[in-house]
Amino acid sequence: MSMGDVIREHARLIMLRDLAEQPDGRWNSEALREDLEVRWAINRPRAFVHDELRYLEMVGAVTLAESGSVLIASITQKGLDHVERRIRVEGVKRPSPEA
Repeated sequence: MSMGDVIREHARLIMLRDLAEQPDGRWNSEALREDLEVRWAINRPRAFVHDELRYLEMVGAVTLAESGSVLIASITQKGLDHVERRIRVEGVKRPSPEA
């Protein structure tokens, strides 16, 4: 697995966790991009975040809506099940078990 693949899998997990933490399970792509950069040192453009969100939509972990130049992502039950370790979503880093 390349370093790019590792970063993508980590970023996808981080985005799912961020969505799961929101009261309504939704967040916009710019806020997700900023979180990846500030908290996790994954400094990528918005296009990267959009590509990864579209992947997550393709595998059924999120739904997306467009709002101007940003995407609004909503976590699905499948995405939440991955974050909570009930299932494994291909292409997304598996969360570590709770200590």
